[in-house]
Amino acid sequence: MKTISSLPPAAHATSRRRFLKAAFASVGFAAAAPLARAAEPKPDLEAYAGGERDKEGRPLRLKTKLRITKLETMLVKPRWLFLKVHTDEGITGWGEPITEGRAKTCAAAVDEIAPYLIGKDPRNVVHHWQAIYRHAFYRGGPILTSALSGIEQALWDIKGKFMGVPVYELLGGPTRDRIRVYAHVGNRPERLKERKAEGFTAFKTGVKDNIESGVVASKKFIDDAADAFAALREAGGDDVDIGIDFHGAISPQNAKLLIKALEPYQPMFIEEPIQCQDVDGMAEIARGTHLPIATGERLFTKWAFREVLEKRAATILQPDLCHAGGIMETRLIAGMAEAYYAAMAPHNPLGPISLASGLQLAASIPNFLCQEQVNLGEGYLKNPFTVEDGHVALPEGPGLGIEIDEHQLADKIDHDWRNRETYFKDGSVVDW
Repeated sequence: MKTISSLPPAAHATSRRRFLKAAFASVGFAAAAPLARAAEPKPDLEAYAGGERDKEGRPLRLKTKLRITKLETMLVKPRWLFLKVHTDEGITGWGEPITEGRAKTCAAAVDEIAPYLIGKDPRNVVHHWQAIYRHAFYRGGPILTSALSGIEQALWDIKGKFMGVPVYELLGGPTRDRIRVYAHVGNRPERLKERKAEGFTAFKTGVKDNIESGVVASKKFIDDAADAFAALREAGGDDVDIGIDFHGAISPQNAKLLIKALEPYQPMFIEEPIQCQDVDGMAEIARGTHLPIATGERLFTKWAFREVLEKRAATILQPDLCHAGGIMETRLIAGMAEAYYAAMAPHNPLGPISLASGLQLAASIPNFLCQEQVNLGEGYLKNPFTVEDGHVALPEGPGLGIEIDEHQLADKIDHDWRNRETYFKDGSVVDW
């Protein structure tokens, strides 16, 4: 390859010498800079490492090698799958690689992924995510992405523990000092009052007798469903927030009727008004109401959420950190949502590891709304989460900020939970 120049070689050499001579004459202090830096006190590596050392006597946090040695899955009641990732330094990480009703299938998927991870450094979280996801010819889907999600959570847990900081510190630091959570109350006004007394200020319900909806609902069905929500509103008062989940089990025409009937009671959001695959249909529904539309629990990775945002089908996204790809993938989804002025309300009907992952995400994003939870960790964590004024405190422990109580876990191992099977009056299948 030739270099084209307008000056002869000799002129180039003279020009370089003149430039270097002038440069050193004008900034002579630069030569002294290395000496000044050398005189600075050395950092206290022992303090940085917290006094811990590896087998060779090196400060643990400065250890250049860390290796995964084993992936251990366990079925945990009532319907969960826990993953424990072991390393050669004794640091372990926890995750929930679960698809509801397919726990054993997800466990098998983790076993199939294990040979790739054994012997590798768990701290390269994003690299491993890319390798596991992209080296599969058939990418994504509920099983493979759920397995990947739980593995990714465990790797972040290890990295945070290794560094001695919560995961949210590795994602840019906290954006808030407490995290709002909501509780499930069904269609029971007395239950809402109980949960409100426990400190909750946000709740979620479902459509009353939703399996009776059919393709075209009767007026009685719509009226009864709206009345059930109105009773919750009366029990909670106007100072609480109540979302309602259609579970994607209501037909588009019924969803429109029901949303219109619910509007006077101002739900916090309408979740999955129709099946999430019908993004155009959901966008049409969103344009027809002033109520926020929420979706995302059955969507996987940033690619699925792109269409929802582009078509303005929802203003509240509900990715599940056990299904959508894990903590970092959901962080990327949150960034996409922020560009569309959409909020994040992560889905979580699962266990305390899932909740802990969601709290780490919630702490790190600016467009967080509320975190779903069904279990604060009683009977599973050494220090369960507590709710005060509708919020839990920002986790301060390293990694996911939780300690699994394996002694209490011992009597909760194994289950055979299955999805319910429901049918309409004529015997035809009804959506879950």
